[in-house]
Order: sequence, then C-alpha cells, then structure tokens
Amino acid sequence: MHISSFWRGLGLTAAIAGVTACGKDATAPIETAETQDQIKVMAEELHQHIAILASDKFQGRAPATAGEELTVNYLAEQFAALGLEPGATDDHGEPSWFQQVPVVEMQIKSSPMSITGEGFEKDLQPLTDMVAFTQRQSESSAIEDSELVFVGYGIVAPENDWNDYAGLDMTGKTAVILVNDPGYATKDENLFNGNAMTYYGRWSYKFEEAARQGAAGAIIIHETGAAGYPWEVVSGSWSGAQISLAVDDKNADRVAIESWITQDSARELFEAAGMDLDSEVAASHERGFKAKPMGLKASVALENSLRTSDSRNVVAKLPGKKYPEEAVIYTAHWDHLGINDHAEGEDHIFNGAVDNATGTAGLIAMARKAAAMEERPDRSLLFVAVTAEESGLLGSKYYAANPVVPLEKTVAGINFDALGVLGPMRDVVVVGYGNSELEEMLETAAKGQDRYLAPEEHPERGYFYRSDHFSLAKKGVPMLYFKSGTDSFEHGREWAQAQGQEYLSHAYHKPADEYDPSWNLEGTAMDLELGLELGLKLANSRDWPNWYEGNEFRAARDASADARQ
Repeated sequence: MHISSFWRGLGLTAAIAGVTACGKDATAPIETAETQDQIKVMAEELHQHIAILASDKFQGRAPATAGEELTVNYLAEQFAALGLEPGATDDHGEPSWFQQVPVVEMQIKSSPMSITGEGFEKDLQPLTDMVAFTQRQSESSAIEDSELVFVGYGIVAPENDWNDYAGLDMTGKTAVILVNDPGYATKDENLFNGNAMTYYGRWSYKFEEAARQGAAGAIIIHETGAAGYPWEVVSGSWSGAQISLAVDDKNADRVAIESWITQDSARELFEAAGMDLDSEVAASHERGFKAKPMGLKASVALENSLRTSDSRNVVAKLPGKKYPEEAVIYTAHWDHLGINDHAEGEDHIFNGAVDNATGTAGLIAMARKAAAMEERPDRSLLFVAVTAEESGLLGSKYYAANPVVPLEKTVAGINFDALGVLGPMRDVVVVGYGNSELEEMLETAAKGQDRYLAPEEHPERGYFYRSDHFSLAKKGVPMLYFKSGTDSFEHGREWAQAQGQEYLSHAYHKPADEYDPSWNLEGTAMDLELGLELGLKLANSRDWPNWYEGNEFRAARDASADARQ
C-alpha cells in the first residue's frame, strides 16, 4: 500500500477540533535539554511501533482475524521485553498477557430495504442509501411490513422531563430516529447538556432504547453535523464483519434490525408520508413532542454467517511495591476495521495508523519508561490494550465487568485514542472537560510543559462516549481522556485545524489512515509524558480522586467508598 503524499503530516488532533482558549506567544514549549532528548527518543520509538502496527502485514488489526494474532502477540512480546508482568490469568489460573474476550463475529449480507406505502414503493440500496445490521446472534434476522413511526430523537429521559415514546406501543413497529439530542439541535443550555452531546444522543443509546420499547426495528437518519462524521464512516463501519460480545441469550432482546439511512433517503420517505422532514425535525426539538406514524412499512432481511471465538485484551502490570492491590490504569484500543472488500477504490485495508496505532504504541512507550525507573511506584500500574473498541467499546466493556484489579481499588485511569501527529501543541484538550478532579492534576503537569488545558471545540460530536474510558467511567472509575489540541507552537491554530478537518473528511475510518514517516510525533510524546507523570503521582500517593459533585458517575464511585478506607 502506498503512502499518499496528500496525507503527509495529517493527524487527528483535539478530537478533530480546535479550541478557543488563548495560548502564549512562545514558539516552542519550555523544556530542558534532558527533557528534549527524552521526547525525541520517545518520538522515535513511537514511529517504530506505529509503522509496524499500521503496516499492511497487520491487516487492519480486526478482532478475531490473523491481524489480531500478530497484534496481541507483538504487544505481549514488547511488554515482556520491558520486564513487566502478565496482568491477566488463563483458564487454569496461571498468569497470562491475555484476557480472553468471548465474541461472535457476523458476516452480514443485507437485502435492500423495501419501503412501501399508498402509491409508493422504494428499495433503499445497501451502502449507498442505507446500512442494516443486527446485534442478534442468529443466522438470519428480518422485519417484514413493519410500520414506521417517527419518534424524534428516540429519547426517554425522566430527569429532563422527556419521553419521545410516550403513549406508544412499538410492538412489531420500526422507530425512525434522529441522531444526537435536542440540546445540540436547539443550543439551549438548559436542555439536556446544551450543545454538548449527552449519551442520549449516541447511536448506541438509540438502538438500546428502541429495544426497551419493544420495537422490531430501528432506523437512524444520518446527518453529518449531528453525527460528527460523514456517511462514508457509517457505510464503512457497518458493512464489514460485525463483532459483539458472546452472551447466553444471544442478544435476543435487541431489535431485529438496526440501521441507518442517508438524509436524502429520509427526505424522500417523509415526502412519501406526506410529512416535511425539516418541519418534523423542528417539532421534535420541543418538550412534549408526539411521535407520528408515517403510513409506511419497511422490510429488510439479513443473512448472517456466525463465528464464535475469543478475542483478547492485552494486560501488562508493573506491580506496586507497597500497595500492589491498588492500581492506576492506562487504556488504548489496539483494534481497527481490518479488511473490507466493500470499500471504494483498490485499497481495502483499514490500517488505522492514527486510530489507534498511536495510542497502542503509546502504551508501550510509557511502559518502557515506567519499567526503567530505579524504584517502582507504591501502587501498581496497569497497561491494558483492549479489543473491539470499533465495535462498540466491547473490550473495555468486558474488562469493566471482569477487572483484573477490582474497580473500587482502581485509583483512576487515562485513555489514549487517536493521538495527534502534527508536532507540539500549546493546548491539551480534555474530552469531556469539567468532569473530574484529575483535570486539576493534568493542568499542573501541563504548565510544566508551558501548555494549558482547554475543552474540545465540538462537544456535540460526543467523543466522550466514543472511546474506552467510558466503559470504566460508567462503573465509577475516574477516567481522563486527553490529547494535543490545535494551537501549534510552530504553525499556529488555523493550520492545525485545517489538517484535522482533512483527516476527518478523508481518512478517519477509511483506508487512507496510514502511517507516515514524516509525522512529527514529539507532541505525541509530550502528551504521553503528561499521562505518565500524572499516573506516577497518583501511584505514589494515597489519594483517591473523584468525579466532581453533580457528575453522572459520582454516585457509582461514592457507592464503593468503604472499600477504600
């Protein structure tokens, strides 16, 4: 696979976003000669690991493939060479680098989605007009002549006095749903979380809620701004092999069909239903919105080829010298989208260089520095490279349910995902800014690099709910997710923002996300140094950081307080 010169120097930064805080006038971060040398050494190390992990040989690192075998064995070999210890156990209770994550892989073949109504018939074509899939682990799944009901944002949120399904019986019916939430749509700071997406706005919630309502199917209307990515990301992500956690009930409680349709297709369907899409969207912004039957029916059938296997989280441990039963955890997902023969063009390998060979390589680089210290920290450090993030945070979800260190004894965690590759930035962007006491520690560390903390510019895209820290946060563990912003020391903000937007438009979840040896990874190394500094401070303390008062995860953390006395 060639490296397109168009992509030289591009990278995902600040969650593909700029920030508005003002930086200093310095043209380079303040560093000692020793620190500069350390940054350069780590940057070179990152280049070596990313080049390997994102190579064609690793086939896009899809779970349950030959690419996984290469990836997890490479990680285990690297951690072992550094002198870390296996952090998991095998079926016999013996130490292991691998935490087995039972998964079901489904190759899904979809028929067109047939939409019928009075005087109307339309077949929506897979990939171009719609994508359909299922969480049900069965050889087939379908809806037939299922009545379409427009349910607005498809949200039930009692704390916001909001119920889009009020008075509905969805049995046998298919919900047609808008992406994101009313706060984003209205920019009303008193509605949900204003412009910042809540979990109610995530596609995963939409499908979960439709199932709770007894629906047979669910259709999300794609819209690039509200979703945070173009249609090609949807079609690319849901057209290859789909992975889900193996469960006893085979996900029988999920809707039979989960799907997306393009906005153009939605507009045509609404017109056929005698409804104006824009007017209906506007009505759905208001509290008290009433769902509307569309007078249309949908049919689509899936044929599924199932394969059950074990994927793996890779777990490495640096045991603490005083309190080894307590740990600070570092996470990054090693997986990407593998090979997708449905992808446009000649290149079908989704190498995932930025997303997330960068974060995976970062775990190794941090582990090397930690293992080389003259004295071990008081508490343990865990380095967990998780699987199947791209399939819905499955590896971290499994870890959160089966932690190698009890969650009540997990001090805090830092997640690294799609790190910046554009060189040093003044701003350290915290995804989900304003959530926990960890930010105060990060701010102190950032000042040591002559940098400042900033919120993400596009909280409406819901990045906080789209990476592995979220799985542990839901269980109460204080988690931090940060990366370089777009206030470039060398090139300024406008340049960095443009590069980030190019990446989002042309490489994110596409074969163009390839390794480039010209990347400046010194900014990446600086971020990792911040993460290591913060983690070591926690590991050498008796502190137990928490979420801020009023945060949605605070109650779960407080519930386990007695275990930390």
